[in-house]
Amino acid sequence: MFQEFLTHHQRITRRNLFGSAGHGIGAIALSSLLTQNSHGAASPASTGVSTTGAPNAFPHFAPKAKRMVCLWQGGGPSHVDLFDPKPILHKMSSQDIPESIRGTTRLSTMTASVKKWPITPSIRPFQKMGQCGTEFSELLPNIGALADDICVIRSMNTEAVNHAPGVTFFMTGAQVPGRPSLGSWLSYGLGCESENLPAFVAMTSSDKQRTCGQLFYDYYWGSGFLPSRYQGVRFRNVGDPVPYLHNAEGLSREQRRTLLDDIQALNTQHLQDYGDPEIDTRIAQYEMAYKMQASVPDLLDFSNEPKSVVARYGPDALTKGTFANNCLIARRLLERGVRFVQLMHSGWDQHGNLFTQLELQCRDTDQPSAALVADLKERGLLDDTIVLWGGEFGRTPFGQGDPAKPTGRDHFGRAYSMWMAGGGVKGGSVYGQTDDFAWNITRDPVHIHDLQATILHLFGIRHEALTFRYQGRQFRLTDVHGTVVKGVLA
Repeated sequence: MFQEFLTHHQRITRRNLFGSAGHGIGAIALSSLLTQNSHGAASPASTGVSTTGAPNAFPHFAPKAKRMVCLWQGGGPSHVDLFDPKPILHKMSSQDIPESIRGTTRLSTMTASVKKWPITPSIRPFQKMGQCGTEFSELLPNIGALADDICVIRSMNTEAVNHAPGVTFFMTGAQVPGRPSLGSWLSYGLGCESENLPAFVAMTSSDKQRTCGQLFYDYYWGSGFLPSRYQGVRFRNVGDPVPYLHNAEGLSREQRRTLLDDIQALNTQHLQDYGDPEIDTRIAQYEMAYKMQASVPDLLDFSNEPKSVVARYGPDALTKGTFANNCLIARRLLERGVRFVQLMHSGWDQHGNLFTQLELQCRDTDQPSAALVADLKERGLLDDTIVLWGGEFGRTPFGQGDPAKPTGRDHFGRAYSMWMAGGGVKGGSVYGQTDDFAWNITRDPVHIHDLQATILHLFGIRHEALTFRYQGRQFRLTDVHGTVVKGVLA
């Protein structure tokens, strides 16, 4: 009984502290929210970037990027087969990778104890593309055609050896779930430039053959310990893209507005009493849901898209739930002011089907990825939009399965490739280098935290300064690490 009394007494004390004065934290938070809703986000004239996010977390310097789309290829695309040509692998095919090269590299449990390390060359030739001459696999003709706009990073590295920790590490800066995702940090720090759509939208898709068993967890686009208003809004690929988008039968939009006003009045009083930031979130989310009832149908109405533009994204561009369709929606979201769009596509986990599935996977993703970049460029949006393409790690230069006839590749995080375009990125370039076996990085390594720091830098943010206090210390996306990779900057 005493413990219950003490808990109740503490609650009343907090209530008095935050709300009863009428001018406390709750009232300040509500006033700020209403100001934003009434007048829109304030934008410093020098940068043109909205400031509805973290207090005093405005861009520290003029940003190169205002928005970003992450084309996440879940499962680990093979850098050996797509982005990092190694002629010696063909010359030494089926021989073991030398122990002097392998060293003590950490591998997954599937191959950590194998006795043979059969070198497996790229399954298709590479070609020099663009005026820059960057080499891309023949499996990626459309992405390769944009070589002069792309920076290929061949020296990515991560400690993760399994999928979920690897994705979580890139998205949140830690291998263990619980921290805010990249899109949430950007939403928190910079706010949203759209009045009728969320700052952060996530969409998922899968290869047509459904070969990949990995799941896309909500915390990949979650807000962690940040207020939940900064989490990504997932657009579903089955049914309505957002639940409860339509009014209940017999309820008009005007009646819904009246009902929402009444609910908001109650929430406002509750916010003044308790000062709970999640009440602030609730108010904001109800308002956004009401606005999205009008904005989302327009977003997904492709009748005004020129047929030539739709065709550019490939035959699946209007098929709901496909990567191509999500790429087309992503462009429409970005041009409407959404800050961060996260497309997550699975199917790259090719342990036993590399020689069949890799080509199919490239066929489904190459054209839409390139179309999105080209579309943004034609509309004048690429200059201040970051496009990032990659996965949680690469694949081993040795084959997996029967050493005499390997059928796949295992996870490999010691060295792998990603590419970026737009938003202040140096197009027509290659950054970093691996050895002859694509195993060890020999020049300009880029760790996960380094890439995160670089992305924030392009948004005009010093990564050490965008922090949130939680459980007694200041947290940030890059943890206590990260160096801006100046070599990828234009």
